[in-house]
Amino acid sequence: ASAATAAPRPSVSGIEFFQLMTTSATSNKGSIIALGNVFTAGGVNHAGSKTDLAVFPGGTFKIRHFRGHGTSSFNPTTCLASINQHGAYKLRDGTGKYAGISGHGRYRLKIRFVAPRNSNGTCSQSKPPVAFQQIIKAHGPVTLP
Repeated sequence: ASAATAAPRPSVSGIEFFQLMTTSATSNKGSIIALGNVFTAGGVNHAGSKTDLAVFPGGTFKIRHFRGHGTSSFNPTTCLASINQHGAYKLRDGTGKYAGISGHGRYRLKIRFVAPRNSNGTCSQSKPPVAFQQIIKAHGPVTLP
């Protein structure tokens, strides 16, 4: 009798959607949800200046994001800031069940925050925001060997 061998997992490819959200201007951690043809999972995103680390149950991968382009505005009367950007990303360096992951795509980033007021009523540029919301939506082809 021969020993049973596990069949290799077939490669899976498809379009994957990612949504990242944070409500803190002072933390690099946020929520990430992946859904699509390749996998669905929820986890924690650790933001970096050029590369994020997405941590999901069973593994991790890196998201290399490239400088985005867009618009920003600040209303000195209401202290509301708005930032809208779009750009590109690549997936790499997977571990665990995401080992060998590859992919790329486009992202859209939206940030809204309300700056606190100084004692003289002007908007503070040095204190953390009173309220902060960042939402990133991304999508593109992914392959998981």
